[in-house]
Amino acid sequence: MGLVMGASGFRHRMIQEIFEEPKAIRDTIRGCSEGLQTVLDEVAAEGFRVVYLSGSGTSYYASLAGQYAMSTLTSLTATAVPASELSSWVSPTARDFLLIAFSQSGESVDVLSAAKTALRMGGKVFAVTNEPRSALAKMANFVLLTRAGRELAVTATKTYVSQLAAIYLLSIELSGIQKVKSEVELDELRKGLKEAPRLAEETLTSTDKVVRELAEKYRHNKFFFILGSGPNYTTALEGALKLKESCNVFAEGYASREFLHGPMRLVDENTPMIFITPPDKALSEHLDLIERFRRLGAPIITVSGGDEKIVELGNSIIISRGLPPAFTPMIYVGPLHLFAYYSSITRGLNPDKPEKITKVVK
Repeated sequence: MGLVMGASGFRHRMIQEIFEEPKAIRDTIRGCSEGLQTVLDEVAAEGFRVVYLSGSGTSYYASLAGQYAMSTLTSLTATAVPASELSSWVSPTARDFLLIAFSQSGESVDVLSAAKTALRMGGKVFAVTNEPRSALAKMANFVLLTRAGRELAVTATKTYVSQLAAIYLLSIELSGIQKVKSEVELDELRKGLKEAPRLAEETLTSTDKVVRELAEKYRHNKFFFILGSGPNYTTALEGALKLKESCNVFAEGYASREFLHGPMRLVDENTPMIFITPPDKALSEHLDLIERFRRLGAPIITVSGGDEKIVELGNSIIISRGLPPAFTPMIYVGPLHLFAYYSSITRGLNPDKPEKITKVVK
């Protein structure tokens, strides 16, 4: 059942780093706030109208979450593109754009290639990285350093939420410069972001037991689907990636209703369905979807704010409420990280060192 108990009190690096997510969020918000105005003034002076966001793997999902935040909070036209695809998807005649490049190590070959492509086209590069001396940080025009600390497990967890914290903070403050949101709205967003570390800690503590039990319950299942919408489409993708990496199972994340367009053909009693259902205007839509899959015999797991109609439809994981909707991926992803970890150890695997993959892709 995995490694022996370490000096930290945790059996594996992965679970230790999951429980360090609240601190990573707190330290990143605090650290990125220092000197941010100077960087923002420089960015604003460039007059960018188009921003591309890019990364690989988990960092690409952070860029998708960043696209959602920037599209809803700022006046920028934001598009997320996988780093390995940037040179193919961005017009070679593009000019005067900003590339926000996400890489926890700052050494991913695909992200470095995307940054070089952007600079060659005449764009500017804004690095979001955990490593100040990395190749990405050195070549970027602007740098925002996350404060996740060292992450030793191959599976990225706390570095992901720190990337989210950084891009959310950047989106709020850019919105303020562009005067897209009122001061009242901006204050509410800032207050909400400051609550994120506390809410993340509450959520991990309160859901740990039930998530561990669910991992044990579904330890023999080899197929999982995770559905989310709005900003938590990215949470579905990230949760599925963690299951693939740590458990060697088939897991896919989908935009909730997009799943109806073909993939639902695969659903039966052997395919647990995980629904991410924040308390928002789409609640009735989520209820309808869950009922459809229940009728197909699929086991249901809901990750929600505790709405009674959702809770009674299946195995329930209840998340602490209080974040602005755009920022909820920071909180909703924690239990999915826990589920991947516990699913790995119940299958007799080492979640810190999954076979075939490495921490940094060269």
